[in-house]
Amino acid sequence: MRILLTGATGLIGGALARALLREGHELVCAVRDPSRLSLGAGAAALQADFAGVPAAAWWAERLRGVDAVVNAVGILRESPGQTFEALHHRAPAELFRGCVTAGVRCVVQVSALGADAQARSAYHLSKRAADEVLRSLPLGGAIVQPSLVFAPQGASSGLFMGLATAPLLALPQGGAMPVQPVHLDDVVAGVLAVLGHPPARITTLAFAGPRPLALRDYIAVLRRQLGLGRAQPVLPLPAALFMAGASVASHLPGSFLDGDTAAMLLRGTAAPAASFTELLGRSLRDPETFLEPGQAPALRAQAVLGWARPLLRLGLALLWLWTAAVSLGLYPVELSYGLLARVGLHGGMAALALYGAAGLNLLLGALTLGCPPGWRWWLWPAQLALVGGYTVLVTLFLPEYWLHPYGPVSKNLPIMAAIALLWGLEPRRR
Repeated sequence: MRILLTGATGLIGGALARALLREGHELVCAVRDPSRLSLGAGAAALQADFAGVPAAAWWAERLRGVDAVVNAVGILRESPGQTFEALHHRAPAELFRGCVTAGVRCVVQVSALGADAQARSAYHLSKRAADEVLRSLPLGGAIVQPSLVFAPQGASSGLFMGLATAPLLALPQGGAMPVQPVHLDDVVAGVLAVLGHPPARITTLAFAGPRPLALRDYIAVLRRQLGLGRAQPVLPLPAALFMAGASVASHLPGSFLDGDTAAMLLRGTAAPAASFTELLGRSLRDPETFLEPGQAPALRAQAVLGWARPLLRLGLALLWLWTAAVSLGLYPVELSYGLLARVGLHGGMAALALYGAAGLNLLLGALTLGCPPGWRWWLWPAQLALVGGYTVLVTLFLPEYWLHPYGPVSKNLPIMAAIALLWGLEPRRR
């Protein structure tokens, strides 16, 4: 078949593209940036920006000779120029109308479980609006509504594996909200099955996993597969505090969690899996087997770094900022001058050293909190050099501090190790 696929650079769309090419289909990928398409010679690229809402007539002209259309465009969060209304509703609606004009035989809309009459989030409401347009048109095919999709490289899966590696959890409702995770492989197989035998009229299919689980139980299942044993203690978290935390997380680069996704988690998602199982003609992959043998060590390390890395950055930032505050007067200035005198600094040189070091600490703390990514390649070695320099000076002029019971100098060793780790995790500059 000749198939037009949208969203081929996303998680589900990319997996679908690779599967369709393996099956020998002729594939046209409608993408905003063709340079991001990396599927090889088997896939043709069509430049199409959903944010601009191409009209039905524009689509109809380019859909001549296309047997099926799969719309897998989706965003979890809005950004400038990328809105739910445009990408999830208006642009797909125009695409579906273009399919009618061009005589496309099958349309598959990748929607979401929860895009129904009870939908409240902007994400679900926009998906539902496009679904309703497709149901109103004289087309064959299906609206497939995946539940929580698991894929090792997925953003939501990364969040849940990160939670699975944490020593302690705090969840709204104690983590009792239902989820019904489905493996990406089953979602792809379901779409291929629809394309192989498309319904004559648009049918809605819930692509949910084999069984519903409480969120805390799903996290425990992932924890066991990551090789971490029994589930962590789960503390109840007030829903209002959870939503406030999600609002803060929405401002972090790459964060899966925001107000909408938090509301969707609170609502929970579950649906009967019988129709999906019948469509595939086999059992669905159980969450107990989501991870392939041998994947656990790498995924566990990646999951731990997902939450430990920002904590390290925050801890270092607070260390630099607190050190600056101490130097600027929280510690008696005359005592600071006494220490500098032992290093051989007096008068103006001592003042310059004290306040210059405080200003440098303040700058490093601020940059550690909000440094542009391109600057971090020199930020970490600068911190290593400064901590190392402080350590050498204290060793030479104030060696008794190595024997202090509070370890003011020996603590520099784990601090330097943490900085080295953060430096090593930075991507290499091009």
